[in-house]
Amino acid sequence: MSTAHGPSGGRRQLRARLRAARDAAGLTQEQAAEAMDWSLSKLIRIEAGTVSISTNDLKAVLQHYRIDDPETVTELLGLARLARQRGWWVQYREIFDRERAYYDYVGLEAEAATLRVFQPIGMPGLLQTESYAKAYISAAVPSQVEEEDVAARVGLRMRRREELFSRPVPPTLQVILDEANLHRHIGGSGVLRDQLERLREDGAKDHVTLQILPFTAESYGATGQFNLLSFEAGTPDVVYIESTPTVALVDHPAEVETYRQTFARLQQLALNPSESLAMINKMVTEMA
Repeated sequence: MSTAHGPSGGRRQLRARLRAARDAAGLTQEQAAEAMDWSLSKLIRIEAGTVSISTNDLKAVLQHYRIDDPETVTELLGLARLARQRGWWVQYREIFDRERAYYDYVGLEAEAATLRVFQPIGMPGLLQTESYAKAYISAAVPSQVEEEDVAARVGLRMRRREELFSRPVPPTLQVILDEANLHRHIGGSGVLRDQLERLREDGAKDHVTLQILPFTAESYGATGQFNLLSFEAGTPDVVYIESTPTVALVDHPAEVETYRQTFARLQQLALNPSESLAMINKMVTEMA
């Protein structure tokens, strides 16, 4: 049975099930599209999860794929209805229209059970203060971007945090930060000090594990920033990669496993949570 709890998870499960059903029926995408009297691009978008499928279209597809088990049909129709729901993040569509991978990521993040984040540059978005986020985003986006756009991006970042941290059962958040991030005065010393206090507060939360990768750690290779998202049973893990100029979602099992192993190695190289919080606390005290 499906275990998806939101539109992004529902869309991912449904597209995987539809691809598997088409393969089991021995049909190519071209053959299936022709039989349904669809354009090939429509079927490709449905199987890629970039568009939703109506329940009427889904019923016709399932009939063509010879899927008539009542329980299976009911489950897949439920996924289709779930996939068509509107998440809170759609109000930021003006941002997402230019960044589809980010749109997909935010939807998946909102439904994740565990988030593992490696941040070699800057602070993780979910742990940023509003002032730090504004300074960080202002420095990262092109100079011609309007101030209103920066404000919208900051608002989205704060909303992501609010939505995840206010869940009845918040997701497990495991964060590894390079020590350099603790010293970079993004926004000025006052902004950095407030940000370090935020890290100290968040690192003490039951659902957050914060580790610092110290300057003394051995080389960990050329790994850039990535977020590894895990879900309840039934939805496969996904990795979000964000490093200039690449922004992408990766869900191929072999590639995801590589990032899973990379994160485990980084955990071994990093200071343990107690040592990490002690380092942050020392810096906050020294900046007072």
